[in-house]
Amino acid sequence: MMIWFFLLLAGCIFSLGIGLWVIYEHFFTTDIPAAIGHTMKLHILHCTFLLAINCGKICEKLGICSMPKFVRFLLQSLPIKKDPKLMVKNLCFGTVPVRLYQPKTTSVSLRKGIIFCHGGGMVFGSLDDYNSVCCYLSRDTDAVVLSVGYRLAPEHRSPSASNDCMAASIHFLRNLETYGVDPFHVILCGDSYGGTLVTSVCQSLMTQQDLPKIRAQILIYPYLQGFNFQLPSYQQNKNVPFLNQNLVISCIFQYFDINPSWKTAILNGAHVPPEMRAKSEERMNVHNIPKRFKEKGYQHMSPGPFNEDAYHENKQILWTMNSPLIADDDIIAQLPETLLVSCEFDILRDDALLYKKRLEDQGVPVSWHHIEDGFHGVLITFDKKCFHFPCSLKILDIIVHFIKNL
Repeated sequence: MMIWFFLLLAGCIFSLGIGLWVIYEHFFTTDIPAAIGHTMKLHILHCTFLLAINCGKICEKLGICSMPKFVRFLLQSLPIKKDPKLMVKNLCFGTVPVRLYQPKTTSVSLRKGIIFCHGGGMVFGSLDDYNSVCCYLSRDTDAVVLSVGYRLAPEHRSPSASNDCMAASIHFLRNLETYGVDPFHVILCGDSYGGTLVTSVCQSLMTQQDLPKIRAQILIYPYLQGFNFQLPSYQQNKNVPFLNQNLVISCIFQYFDINPSWKTAILNGAHVPPEMRAKSEERMNVHNIPKRFKEKGYQHMSPGPFNEDAYHENKQILWTMNSPLIADDDIIAQLPETLLVSCEFDILRDDALLYKKRLEDQGVPVSWHHIEDGFHGVLITFDKKCFHFPCSLKILDIIVHFIKNL
């Protein structure tokens, strides 16, 4: 009996310790901007998220599983909602798991097709996590949606996610007739790192002359570059949920298998060689960000002295496939009509603003929507009942409107 008592006591003390640490981490290191509205919801959701992250870190220290795998396990326990108006099939394109959404109603013509790449920072996210988003898009646009279940870190490092999304996209494009999709109306869509994958895949497909042309790309608060981590939004929103500076770096380091000791060098820009700095400054100049986004909490910081070791160890984050914002003008000029959605309280906000400028400079039609009360990851809250944020539905409606008018 005494053994069980002490085990129970130890468990209680352990749980209390985790709870106190989560409370400290949330209330003393996190910024919850009042302009977001519904701040109590965000407090609760972020504390829950931190609890999952910290329990995952403990599991990682004990050698049970990685932190991302633990968080994914928790997310898999959430129920999946079925939509009676859709046919949903789980398929595999080669080794890549995909989920196909098709409206049950008959159509007199071929439907639009949407290839969807989910977000999650390369370490989180799944077909199930974005099931409701894909159902909404398929139902409200009367389109065929293909959701790609690409491999995640740390189990699968770069370039596994890019390879999976490219392979799934090419397979789909070569078999559009099978799925009743109009080859002139295929759209790529993704949020967060899914937006990175969409951007990279879209740029690569421009050179594939034997495939149907992509009609449009939809990028929801995408990560687009690994050159400059001192942009205004990186400074202003570095402690705003759900994607703060530490989590951005952690996700990047896990996917690209980067040693944590390089964190300071990368944050300071010391990993960028002089010849690439000139190129990046031209294409990612802070002056291209509208003035109103630089008025609060931003101080220009010059990159640190070039560290050759940092470059050689981490140069893959500078490759165009991983930093598509830096692509050459002739590639950018070939890109299709684009919908860009940015959020005010998102650390990645300025990536979208800079890409908007690059696209416009090359004559690409751009529809830009800025969500003044938005934050990173808000999209998937749209069906979370009491924890949903109104701007999540606004983003979905923007996407639906854009697709319907193509």
